[in-house]
Amino acid sequence: MTSAKQPDLEEIEAHFVALLEGRMSRDAVDRWAAQWVINDHLVWDELSWWALLKLHGIDLRHGTSDNYLHDDDQIRGWLMRLRRRRIG
Repeated sequence: MTSAKQPDLEEIEAHFVALLEGRMSRDAVDRWAAQWVINDHLVWDELSWWALLKLHGIDLRHGTSDNYLHDDDQIRGWLMRLRRRRIG
């Protein structure tokens, strides 16, 4: 577990962007999100929790050498939805 401060929505969004821009791997983003998802002592707002759950498991594949369950277009859609919900 990490001793870092609980991320805010801006930091969560930044992980979507880093993944889509290729600055972070799917594995790294999944591991980052997992540390927060498994921490039962944290309280999340609905949007942050939704976004973290999208990032956690982002590295899953249909099979060992198959494509990812969620392609970049779907991830971009999630990012757009996150941004719309942040504004609204």
